[in-house]
Parts: sequence; structure tokens; C-alpha cells
Amino acid sequence: MTETFTPIILGQYIPQIPPSEEYLTLHFSPTAAPRNRRWRNYGLSADFLGDYFAAFFPGGELLAGKINRRDTVKAAVSYVANELLENAVKYSDSTVNIPISITLYLYEQAIIFRVINHATLDTVHQYQTYLQQLLNADMDEFYTQQLEKTAMGLGESHMGLLTMINDYGAEFGWRFSPVSSAETITVDVMAQLQV
Repeated sequence: MTETFTPIILGQYIPQIPPSEEYLTLHFSPTAAPRNRRWRNYGLSADFLGDYFAAFFPGGELLAGKINRRDTVKAAVSYVANELLENAVKYSDSTVNIPISITLYLYEQAIIFRVINHATLDTVHQYQTYLQQLLNADMDEFYTQQLEKTAMGLGESHMGLLTMINDYGAEFGWRFSPVSSAETITVDVMAQLQV
């Protein structure tokens, strides 16, 4: 008997993304090539997204110094897009032939990232357990614990996600919903970055 999966939303997920004049969507096939050959392509794609959005970003220098906002946006978009894509690929169910997508929406003071992939029920349960811990924890304490865990080589660190939150101020939301059966789950991750 298959388990019934109830759709769930965690964090600061936005059901209706506000209209944006500048947005870009890329799709990746989870089964197109061996994973180790694809990792480099995701980094290139993330850098492309950083370059693309920096070109359209309506900002000049930051008030506090000589840092160019476009360069800051480019670096942040590249990092966040790369982490989100790597996670989507790493945890995708490669037995289903449904593309992984990343969409970036540009606003005057924010960028919204939306990544959709499909994962197994077991993977989703593990991820949700981790997210519940994250959402209910003191962030500084949790970050320190995860750094220690990583240093000792104990399990998965999830440091990319924590770095996006801690260092880039990204605000996350997640929506999990079944595809056609409860065996494959759509994982819809949204990250909001104030720029």
C-alpha cells in the first residue's frame, strides 16, 4: 500500500510570485549525462545567471563605499543559483524524466529564485525533517553546530543552504506536492534575496 503524501508549505513560500518585467528560466534534464560531467555545467549556468542579472540590475555604487552593486549582485546570484542547482540535481529522482528548472525574477530591490525538481518520498521526508530543525532553531547556534558536524565528517552538512541564509540573507520557502502518485514529490524551493 502506498503512502498518501499531503502537500506541505514550509518557510516563507510565496504562492503567487509578483509580476516581473525581467525573469529568466532554464531547464536541465536530470538524465542527460553522468552527474560528474554535469557539475561543471551547473556552475557555468549559475555564472551566466549572475552575469545576466547584473547587466539588468538598476543599481550603482553602495552608499557605504566603493563597492559596485552590480558586482555584488553578480556574485550573490552566481553563488545562490549554483547552490540551488547543485542541491536540485543531487537530490533529484533520476528515474523520472522531468526536467529541473530554475527561474530568477528581478525586482528593484530583490531577486527571487525558484527551483523545481522531483525527489523520492524518502528523500523528501529526510529533507523536511532537516528543514523543521532549521526553522525551529536559533540560527547562530545551528550554524555553529553544522560547522562542527562538517569538520568532524558527520553526515550531510547543508552548509550551502546555511551560507545562503547566514551570509547572503536569503529567505527561503518550500512547497512539497505529489506528482501523480505519492512516490515522486515535486520540490519547489523559493529563495528571496534583497539587493
